[in-house]
Amino acid sequence: MTAAMYYPAFFVRQKFAMTTNRYEIVAAAPDGSPGAVLAVAQQKRLAFKEEVTFYTDESRSRAVFSFKARQRVDLNAGYDVRDESGQPLGFFRKDFGKSLLRSTFHLEGPGYQGVGQERSTAVALIRRFTDIPFLPIHFDFVSPQGAPLLQVERQGSVRDRYTVRVPEQAVDFRVAAAVAVGLDALMQR
Repeated sequence: MTAAMYYPAFFVRQKFAMTTNRYEIVAAAPDGSPGAVLAVAQQKRLAFKEEVTFYTDESRSRAVFSFKARQRVDLNAGYDVRDESGQPLGFFRKDFGKSLLRSTFHLEGPGYQGVGQERSTAVALIRRFTDIPFLPIHFDFVSPQGAPLLQVERQGSVRDRYTVRVPEQAVDFRVAAAVAVGLDALMQR
């Protein structure tokens, strides 16, 4: 089954803003270069109940999908991803216990489920005990059978930039984009 909106690869770029986390989601062209802007996202910092809204463009006149925490401040926070009319697309949550060593997230959607974890234990430990902002971070989400669902790779740079690969066609682009932005926003805590 192929998702309603499927992109096999795209990029997430964090944009500088003083009071919000802002992101630009850009398609990956067949040659691997950046293509068209697919969405822009904005998250208010220090919100009690996390919510990130994705818009068609910088004018932010049309919201097209979002993710929102199910509860206020929760160590095992769960986030619902919804389309522009509020219909559910998927769900992800942080696994607090397993995240003590390496950040771990669970992912669910129509026709798939899986777990994503930081690829490198060494980088995870360095990240926890130092304040090096530009470490490369890689997450691999796999199904219970070990099939790859989603990969999120942060490049080592001053501003956060991610390459997102979606080998599983059942994973909707909007869920993959929400997870990629969520990983960035949630790992800053």
